[in-house]
Amino acid sequence: MSSKIRQIHTELTRQEYSCTDLIKNKLSELENSPHNSANSILAKTALQKAQEIDQKIQQGKKLDELAGIPFGVKDVYLLQGTYATASADMLKSYKAPYTATAIQKLLDKGAIPIVRENCDSFGHGSSSENTVFGAVKNALDLQTVAGGSSGGSAVNVAKNYTVFSIGGDTGGSIRQPAGFNQVYGLKPTYGRISRFGLMAYASSTDCVGMFTQNLEDTTILLNAMSGKDFRDQTSVDSPKISEVSTWKTKPSNFTVGFYRNFIENEALDASIKADFINLIEKLQNQGINVQALDFYDAQTLVATYYIVAMAETASNLARLDGINYGERSDESVLKDGYALTRSQNFTQETKRRIVSGNQVLSQGHSEEIYLQAQNLRNNIMAHFANDFEQVNVILSPVAPNHPPKIGENLKNPLAMYLSDAYTVGFSLGKLPTLTAPFGTDIGVQITTAKNQEETAFQFAQFLETL
Repeated sequence: MSSKIRQIHTELTRQEYSCTDLIKNKLSELENSPHNSANSILAKTALQKAQEIDQKIQQGKKLDELAGIPFGVKDVYLLQGTYATASADMLKSYKAPYTATAIQKLLDKGAIPIVRENCDSFGHGSSSENTVFGAVKNALDLQTVAGGSSGGSAVNVAKNYTVFSIGGDTGGSIRQPAGFNQVYGLKPTYGRISRFGLMAYASSTDCVGMFTQNLEDTTILLNAMSGKDFRDQTSVDSPKISEVSTWKTKPSNFTVGFYRNFIENEALDASIKADFINLIEKLQNQGINVQALDFYDAQTLVATYYIVAMAETASNLARLDGINYGERSDESVLKDGYALTRSQNFTQETKRRIVSGNQVLSQGHSEEIYLQAQNLRNNIMAHFANDFEQVNVILSPVAPNHPPKIGENLKNPLAMYLSDAYTVGFSLGKLPTLTAPFGTDIGVQITTAKNQEETAFQFAQFLETL
C-alpha cells in the first residue's frame, strides 16, 4: 500500500479539499465511534491548526509532507495544555506543562493531533481494559479486546480515524494491539526516539513507536522522530531509513530465523501455529534460507520481564503521592494522606504492580529475585547478539492466542501476563521489532539487530508480496 501521508499531502496541496474539512470529518468519526478509543478529542486546537494550514496552502507556501495530517496520541504523552491522564484517576485533572520531544517534532512539521487515545492505565495491561474510561473495543469485533496497552491508538488507525497514531511500547504494547487490529506497529531500537515527555512505566524498555496503515508511512515517521535529545540521555543518533522505492522486492543472501520453542509451545493457538508454519514453508519455497533457533522458554521470558518492569514502575510511580502531581486526599496525618491518595486513585492492576515491584526490590529479595532477573536479561541480550550473527531477521508470532472477549482476562492477571510471551523477550533485548498485518490473522513480528529497522521493513515488504 502506498503512503497515506503523501496521498493526503498531494490532495491538500492540489486543494481537492481543505484541511479544515479533513479534520472536521475525522473529529466527527471519533465522536461517533463505538470503539471507546478516545479519552479526549482536541477539536478546538485541531481546527485552529487546520485553518493555519489552509491559509499557507492558499498563499502558495511550501509545506512539509506531514503538514495537516491528523494523528492520535496515546494518553501517556505530554502535549502542552491538554489533559494527560494516563487513563488513571490519579491524573484526571493534570494538564501537561510541556510537550514530549517526539510529539513536538511532529508538530514542528505541521502534523495535527486530534485525539488523546484510551489505553491501559500507565501502560499497565495487555488488553486496554485496565482504564478508568472503560475498555477499548477491537476494530474488527466490538466484543473482543483491542489489545494493550496502546489499544486506542491501534483502533483509531485501523478504523482510519487517524492517519497514524503514536503509541508506547514497553513489553509489547504497540506490537500486540497492532496484530489484534491488523495494522503496522513498530517498536524501534531502544533510544532511537527520545522518551522525554513519555510517562515512564519501565524506563529500561520504554520505547516511542507508531501505528500506521503501510510501511512507507512508518518510514516517514521514524525518520521524523528519531535523533539524539539532550533531555534524554538514553537517546542516540541513528541512521536514516531510505525511501521504500529504493528497496529490493526479494532479499538476496538472506537468512530468516525462528524460535523452535515458540512454535512448539502448547499454549500457542493451533490456527496461529498452522498459519506460521505455512508462512515458513512459503519462504523456503521462495528460496529463502530458514533456520530454527533455540531460545529461553516463554515463561522464563515473561517472569524476567515482569520482575524488571514491576521494579521500575514501583520506582517511577513513587512520585505520584498527591503532593506534586495528581489528585490529593487530605488527612490529618501526612502518611495517611499518601496511603489514601494512592489507594483511591490507582487501578487494581497498577497497585498490583507497585506492590510486586517493591517486593522484589526489598531487602532479602532483591538479591534473590531482582538481581538474578538482571543477570538473566544480560544473558538474553548476549543470546540475541549470537543469533544475529547467524540470521538477518527473526520471525515470530505476535501473541499465543487470538484477542479474548472483553472481560475474560480481568479476573486472571496471569493469563494477561502470559499473553506477552512472544513480545517481552525482544523488549529486554532493546531490539527493533515490527508487527506486520499478514502471515497469520493476528500478524507476525519481524525482529532485527539494533538499528536495523530498514532490514525489517524490506523483509516486511517482501512478505507482503507473498
